[in-house]
Amino acid sequence: MSSSKEEWRRKTLGPAVGRSPERQPAFHSDSGLELDAVYSPEDAAPPELDYHRDLGYPGEFPYTRGVQPNMYRGRVWTMRQYSGYATAAETNRRYRYLLEQGQTGLSVAFDLPTQIGYDSDHPQAQGEVGKVGVPICTLEDMQTLFEGIPLDRVSTSMTINATASVLLCFYIAAARLQGVGQEQLSGTLQNDILKEYIARGAYAYPPRPSMRLVVDVFKYCAQNIPRWNTISISGYHMREAGATAAQELAFTFANAIAYVQAALDAGLKVDDFAPRLSFFFVAQNNLFEEAAKFRAARRMWARIMKERFGAKDPRSMMLRFHTQTAGVTLTAQQPDNNLIRCTVQALAAVLGGTQSLHVNSRDEALALPTEESAQLSLRTQQILAHESGVADVADPLGGSYYVENLTNRLEAAALDYIRRIDGLAGAVAAIEQGFQTREIGEAAYRHQQEVDTGQRVVVGVNQYVTESPPLDNLLRVDASAAQEQVARLQQFRKQRDGRQVKAALARLEEAACSEANTVPVILECVESHCTLGEVCQVFRSVFGEQQGMAGV
Repeated sequence: MSSSKEEWRRKTLGPAVGRSPERQPAFHSDSGLELDAVYSPEDAAPPELDYHRDLGYPGEFPYTRGVQPNMYRGRVWTMRQYSGYATAAETNRRYRYLLEQGQTGLSVAFDLPTQIGYDSDHPQAQGEVGKVGVPICTLEDMQTLFEGIPLDRVSTSMTINATASVLLCFYIAAARLQGVGQEQLSGTLQNDILKEYIARGAYAYPPRPSMRLVVDVFKYCAQNIPRWNTISISGYHMREAGATAAQELAFTFANAIAYVQAALDAGLKVDDFAPRLSFFFVAQNNLFEEAAKFRAARRMWARIMKERFGAKDPRSMMLRFHTQTAGVTLTAQQPDNNLIRCTVQALAAVLGGTQSLHVNSRDEALALPTEESAQLSLRTQQILAHESGVADVADPLGGSYYVENLTNRLEAAALDYIRRIDGLAGAVAAIEQGFQTREIGEAAYRHQQEVDTGQRVVVGVNQYVTESPPLDNLLRVDASAAQEQVARLQQFRKQRDGRQVKAALARLEEAACSEANTVPVILECVESHCTLGEVCQVFRSVFGEQQGMAGV
């Protein structure tokens, strides 16, 4: 038996196979971490990371192995399929269908005009209404979206950022009309504007006033909606734009640090708001690296909150996150291959201890998912939960030499990036200098070079290419849906009290120009039947409009 890994290497990877260790082929993780042929105890806990030797147990600081002691034995992850398209009524039908099929939470996709604060009849909205999400311009739209769905008994996630506070107010007002008080609501608002400047582009106002709106939501929810997650700090979109796993961790947590500091600067106490912070990550194809990434993320966040911000409440240190499988990995060629990709990605998320999961559908490289495809994605989650055995044990990969090594190295690489961002005066200043965007762009370029040269195999695209028949019955959004949405919006405006609308918008402008919390005034506007576009136009007039970002 070998006395050390090096002795084993000399015996097996050197002369025994006719080549020296230096002549062995190079293998790397998706983040570019060089991979050894085998891992041993010294790799799992190297001396330079001595404090990681004691992994501890799930439910214990620093939560590497999970935030709950029994993880999925106590409660399986929330199955939250993301959807929204065409109209509020059409999306409502899809939500009812998914709930009937066993989905345990709702996740709302909004169309692009809604995301950046334009009503459906605005010239900038032309051609985009209802295409990649549901259009919500009015309280009436929000009522229709959740008609027949009791908002005191369902958890709702809303993927909305620049206009997050407005959509939250629509949701509160719709719940009130159901007889549900805001203190009964549970769910998550993405509300993560910084990643929009880095990778996604769905922003409306400049970064600094946008940060003010984020903190206003923190303040309002801390006092009025105790069960609501006020932000879902997202690495997903940066990874989709080409970031590595290490960059996804680093840039997400750098943004999180900026949000926490902004809330502290506004007078909030860390343990009053930090327990309601949540996160959103991607699961890509590299099963072990992705599982290790989630484990590293929990440990990083626990230490950041305890050591950097002095949090005392254990809930402030617990990383709770939603995961979505990787849209960027889906291929139009041989689309059935996407079923396998998404299953591997979902497995990585579960092995990594996610609290909530969305599995993409096989047809999403071609169109919005059909009902059949959405059901199959939900069934993927249900089979993993109830038939695979992966939910039977907390942190089943814990103690793996390889996984522990990846966990440590991803954490070290991410922390190095955070130190660089701190040196640029924090995430907002780094964004204004284009740092994160340039780093992601360089990583995306390297990835595409590997695909183009065949160094990185994409099955059905650059290897194992065959002609495959097109998928039948793709979902197409009828152009008449946008026309109907515009007609409803214009009728809504005709039926309201114009003087009440004008007065509410005037009060909003006063609040925006002062240091007052804008959320209560937005809620007044919503209940006075102001539209999304009208509220956002007030903010545009006060804060200005962001036209572009450095580094793009």
